[in-house]
Amino acid sequence: MGSPDAQALLLTGARVGGVVLIAPMYSSRKLPMMVRALLVIVLAIALLPMVETAPGAEITVGTLLSETLVGFAIGFAAAVFIGAAQLTGELLSVQMGLAGARTVNPVSGGQTSVLSQFVQLFALVMFLVVDGHLLMLRALSASTEALPVGSAVAAAAGFRAMAELGAQLFAVALQFAAPVVAVLLVTNVALGILARTVPQLNVLLVAFPVQIGAGLTALGLALPLIATAFSSWPGHYEGVLDRILSALIVAEGG
Repeated sequence: MGSPDAQALLLTGARVGGVVLIAPMYSSRKLPMMVRALLVIVLAIALLPMVETAPGAEITVGTLLSETLVGFAIGFAAAVFIGAAQLTGELLSVQMGLAGARTVNPVSGGQTSVLSQFVQLFALVMFLVVDGHLLMLRALSASTEALPVGSAVAAAAGFRAMAELGAQLFAVALQFAAPVVAVLLVTNVALGILARTVPQLNVLLVAFPVQIGAGLTALGLALPLIATAFSSWPGHYEGVLDRILSALIVAEGG
């Protein structure tokens, strides 16, 4: 069984591990596994004095998985916004004809389009500007009060809430990409009219650089709008996280 402090430390570590597993910045492939493991230990020890343990909490596989799920929800609520930025870049790459320009993503480790990496890195910078990495730690500390470590959680309700949140990823991505897509649509219409009025012109040779130039110019002008949207991210994050944690807690009492 172990001492109560050891149990609380292990359960808190499982919750912190769930955050580090998916949260922006903390889950970066550029961070070695040893560094991430050390980060989990340090954060768990730092949170231990503020942790509330549920009565009768025991260390079991189910309890550890439940704590990891709670931490995963805290990190996922933040990761969905960064994922929306990456998806925005992928949508714009297809519209501009840059989908084939792919390199290794330094954040995720996989291959993504160059434009997607740019928008994702821009979103990560904005994430740091609004202290998103610190906000997640505060949310992690607050979650120990709303849902003491070792408490039984409703995994099905939690997964359902996160699945509904994942569906919003596409809506946010379309919202970010809408100004650039509108400019590209007008550009394509103009090129179509030009092709009909000047048949001698090889539109295929002109369309490619024009689309890229118009798209990049529109993206540059739209970046302040994306930055403005991210400035209100802390409020959105708190609302999203409240919905997920409420699903876990309410379903438990039901």
